[in-house]
Amino acid sequence: MCGYLVDNKNLPKLKKLNVKDSKLLTAKKREALMPELKKICDDFIILSIKAGEIDKLRDVSNLNKIEIERMQHMIKMFEPDKVIIDSPEVNTKKFSCKVCKGITVKKIVAENFADKNHIEVAAASIMAKVHRDSEIKKLHKKHGFFGTGYPSDERTIRFLKNWIKRNKEFPDFVRRSWITAQLIKEEKEQSRLMDFLMNR
Repeated sequence: MCGYLVDNKNLPKLKKLNVKDSKLLTAKKREALMPELKKICDDFIILSIKAGEIDKLRDVSNLNKIEIERMQHMIKMFEPDKVIIDSPEVNTKKFSCKVCKGITVKKIVAENFADKNHIEVAAASIMAKVHRDSEIKKLHKKHGFFGTGYPSDERTIRFLKNWIKRNKEFPDFVRRSWITAQLIKEEKEQSRLMDFLMNR
């Protein structure tokens, strides 16, 4: 997750750089923008959460609540006049109320697809994506290429299926609470059961 603090007077500089939602830019373009985004902002925070920590937190919470806690942490550090959030929930009004609990902020705007509608949110999305891609590259060097790490990526699914065939558990960089990982694990258990029944 990334928090990006920028003065309104510097928003035209982001427009001049043609900053847009990270998903609409190539990896090369995102990487080229990163140093420029750092120069323009007053401050920024990139928060990473390890897979194992998310699994532990999900025993008592859910992903949205975990994200809200991190957002509140960033807002407290920045103390901005206005906050714009790319809401993970459809009910944006309800989500903004959740974020506001326990913090003081003059104005908070929570929108779906805020990274497309607000250039400052787009800047944050670029920085978060560049950081994520960098971390994924490190894992590729250590464990071999496994694609993007997203559930829609067939290479990632194939990598995880092959891994779980050779090992009892997923690698430590995989969230065991991730539905994709759970389905792969269930598929393996069902396969073992079928082998057992057929060889009795």
